[in-house]
Amino acid sequence: MQEQENVILTPKGYLELEEELQELKTVVRPRVIKDLKDARAQGDLSENSDYDSARNEQAQVEARIKELEYKLEHSVIAESNGDGKALIGSKIVVSYADGDVEEYELVGSIEADPFANKISNESPIGKAVIGHKKGEVVEVSSPNGSYNVTIVDIK
Repeated sequence: MQEQENVILTPKGYLELEEELQELKTVVRPRVIKDLKDARAQGDLSENSDYDSARNEQAQVEARIKELEYKLEHSVIAESNGDGKALIGSKIVVSYADGDVEEYELVGSIEADPFANKISNESPIGKAVIGHKKGEVVEVSSPNGSYNVTIVDIK
């Protein structure tokens, strides 16, 4: 039997998953059930593309509901303890050797969105800065080699 793994979420990420689950259960699922009933009413199901489409959507919705329920049930909410260290939920500003400065939000892996500057605690930069404080220079080990970043600020 596979060991259950905890899902690390920020408080905001937890709420977003709860909202999505509620939307699926109260709005999307009833709509899909209605679509299935309407498609069944059309008669012959063997050549009914509306019915096939509704069944496929129902399967996707039910799978997503199960996935969200699992994640919420096995979630651990990461909260900053206010000691000035970079932790999940922190916003960090880092400076690269070439002078570029970037701001990132440290999140659990399922909340990661590089396009929104939300980086996972499992990413190279995330791993490097976790537990470090403002002003520290940390080494980032990436597939392309190692480099240093300076933690300019932690919010």
